[in-house]
Amino acid sequence: MKFLSKILSIFLIIPALFGIYTGDKNDTMELYFENVSSAGYQNTVDTAIPQTELYDMIYRHFTSALPKGKTEKKAIVIGYDGCRADELIYTESAFSGVNKMLENGASINLAYCGGVNYPEKNTQDTSTAPGWCSVLTGVWADKNGVTGNGITKSLEYKTLFTTLTEEKIIDSASFITSWNGHFVTDNGTYNLEKKYCEENNLNVSFNYCLEDTASARAAISDIKKDDCSDFIFAIYEGTDHAGHTFGFSSNNPIYRAGYRLNDVLAYRTINAIENRDTYETEDWLIIITSDHGGYGTDHGGDSVQERMVFIITNKD
Repeated sequence: MKFLSKILSIFLIIPALFGIYTGDKNDTMELYFENVSSAGYQNTVDTAIPQTELYDMIYRHFTSALPKGKTEKKAIVIGYDGCRADELIYTESAFSGVNKMLENGASINLAYCGGVNYPEKNTQDTSTAPGWCSVLTGVWADKNGVTGNGITKSLEYKTLFTTLTEEKIIDSASFITSWNGHFVTDNGTYNLEKKYCEENNLNVSFNYCLEDTASARAAISDIKKDDCSDFIFAIYEGTDHAGHTFGFSSNNPIYRAGYRLNDVLAYRTINAIENRDTYETEDWLIIITSDHGGYGTDHGGDSVQERMVFIITNKD
């Protein structure tokens, strides 16, 4: 995986040396909608699903009856931080997590962040903390309080990690990330929740990694254990890092390199799941999704490029 990281670094450094910037030069609305319509989504921007629905999807998975022949439920969310919905037109790689999912019959739907669907004005930033917090709590910022980055969430609306373990629906959960704003900084989003889990002896691990390949190693290492975490939430940051540096745009080869890194790491993560000795008797829910998109070299606003995300899942 260190090799993948070095390859991405080369993609990022070479354009910088030659002064190349390909961010939003041709990032028109017309091209965006054309690319989204070509990505094979089963719905449209008008009928996009709120990203908060993922909370209920995961909770229902763990509380529903086991299918015949299955003895244990597991779930993983693989997050492509800062990945725009139109970027999924680039799934032709043989080592693509998205392509692997779709070839195995996964559903693919547009979803929205920001609190309300496009073109209404956002009620919360289309940024990392509010995006993932809406997924993990199942409510928007008007309830969980996380309207932007740098806000510590209260315990009024707990995440799936805490709820599922506290209600003894699952035995263990793991949160894996390389962004320190989740639970490392003084104003980390989940600081109070991390402390609550520790004080109440809940089997929830909060894993901070230095970069994406380390995050993938942590996720795969967990998956390879006989008693791997029942619920894993692993976020890969390649698209967000490339977007902030060189521009969020499907026209941008550097942004595509960030996406490709995420997608290869997801491919390896899913392979690790399928290679488990007990895989055939386990009922896995596998989700690939994003917290927000981007425009230019930033995000947080209410453009369709920032608002639209996606949900790919092996379950209906």
